[in-house]
Amino acid sequence: MTTATAQTNSYKRIEIIDALRGFSLAGIVFCHMLENFVASPMPTEAMEAMNPGLIDQIADGLVSFFFRGKFFALFSFLFGLSFFIQMDNGSKRGHYFGGRFLWRLLILLAIGFVHSMFYRGDILTIYALLGILLIPFYKVNTKWVLCIAALLFLGLGRFIVFFLTQGDGLFVTQHMGPDAPWVASYFDVLKNGSIGAVFASNALEGNLHKAEFQFGVFSRGYLTFGFFLLGLFAGRMAFFKQYLTEKKFLKKVWVGSLILLFSSIVSMIAVFSSMGEGMEFNSWRSMLGLTFYDLMNLALTLLVIAIFVILYTKVKPQRFLEKFVPYGKLALTNYVFQSLVGTFIFFGWGLGYLSSIPNRYVFLMAIAIIAGQMWLSKLWLKHFYYGPLEWLWRSLTYFKMMPFKK
Repeated sequence: MTTATAQTNSYKRIEIIDALRGFSLAGIVFCHMLENFVASPMPTEAMEAMNPGLIDQIADGLVSFFFRGKFFALFSFLFGLSFFIQMDNGSKRGHYFGGRFLWRLLILLAIGFVHSMFYRGDILTIYALLGILLIPFYKVNTKWVLCIAALLFLGLGRFIVFFLTQGDGLFVTQHMGPDAPWVASYFDVLKNGSIGAVFASNALEGNLHKAEFQFGVFSRGYLTFGFFLLGLFAGRMAFFKQYLTEKKFLKKVWVGSLILLFSSIVSMIAVFSSMGEGMEFNSWRSMLGLTFYDLMNLALTLLVIAIFVILYTKVKPQRFLEKFVPYGKLALTNYVFQSLVGTFIFFGWGLGYLSSIPNRYVFLMAIAIIAGQMWLSKLWLKHFYYGPLEWLWRSLTYFKMMPFKK
């Protein structure tokens, strides 16, 4: 999540990484807010209530195209990069960090499980589990790292799962559409239930549905691991240490991303339009369409990274993007805190505004949350070395109380 490095550590934080992490966190806020933190399909009438006008539909469309599926990918890329930095720092000090990183992941799993009680879409538990598989890749040849990442982005995990299940669920058997009975039942729990009822629903059923989304035919988990590997690769090539001299590489990335973006969009439209109305994800053709959708998100994610880095090399854009640095340094705390705020606003145990606020206003609320967290993060770091959860995570990792207050 974030590389919590002590002030005296030999590795000096590269601020562009924190800025990019903060920027990706901002994108995640937009996604979660416009989903009202439901993290599952929503009943049709609820979606209609959230999008009563053209402006609301445009806001939802913009978030869907530019944010959804891209900023989780960027966050995952940075997790893989942070993994390399921590392993590399340990290696430079003459210590193998793999065991410590495993313990660090177990702590993250516990934090993520508590977070998932509030918000079913928690990604920390998935990072913790997939991060275990990342440890052996530290010593795998770079060519194999890129080859496996490419296979994952080309849908290998999805195609294997579909071959084995023919579209049936791996972890749940319920239909995943908005008209499914369980969708209405869960929505009612969120809208009218107590916090205990939400916790009870999220604890088991929520994690099963999340596992289905991550490791079934929608294959979000396989893509997450692919982005882990891309982050590992970026760390190996020391890209963010020498980004000022990587202009040729950056040009290749954004040109290649544009080509991949347009080709995947055209291919995705061609595949899905050939399936007619009432599209179901129960055929090889639909699996191919989903893979083109993933490639589109991959292209947009790489394009965001390239454009961000290019802008960061320029004086005026850098001054603005640097404002995301404190936000990124407190990424774990901010990620969890935004969920607590969001679920309190929308769920019945809080203010109960689920599906009651048009998306045009939710979009503005997301901006307000981002601005507020960015201001608080900057203020916090004037007095403390770490965010509360970053400090807890690091202290538990090393079994000692880390310096906290400056």
